[in-house]
Amino acid sequence: MGVSGSGKSTVGAMLAAHDGVPFLEGDAYHPPANVSKMSAGIPLDDDDRAGWLASLAGEIRTAREQGHGLVLSCSSLKRRYRDLLRDADPALRFVHLAGPRELIATRMTSRPGHYMPPSLLESQLRILEPLEPDETGLTLDITLAPQALVERITASA
Repeated sequence: MGVSGSGKSTVGAMLAAHDGVPFLEGDAYHPPANVSKMSAGIPLDDDDRAGWLASLAGEIRTAREQGHGLVLSCSSLKRRYRDLLRDADPALRFVHLAGPRELIATRMTSRPGHYMPPSLLESQLRILEPLEPDETGLTLDITLAPQALVERITASA
């Protein structure tokens, strides 16, 4: 979890490869209307995210029911979004990739062709609700190399 540009896809794909489980890119589940809205620099609201979160929860539920692991990259910016995903699998763990705004903004500007413009970073930071003490997961500093982040995640499992 984390704002756009925090490294969710990179770290998620590496973690999934390490664990030998499927990796799902949460952005791929956004409907075209959401992608169009974000591409135009318009932040999504809770209504926009509802169907997207339901799709992601369905993938999590299926993995749990089939008894296999899964790594999913998803912003999960608000506690209520994480609660919806956790309803699909109460054992779900979150990794919040957090770091300096400047680093994230630099990463966002260096991603040519990505639909999420850097102008939306502020709106994401405004609504971000970090993991709370009763949520299973950890917060990691994105100034560390992706491999170091994967090592910390696997060591905490």
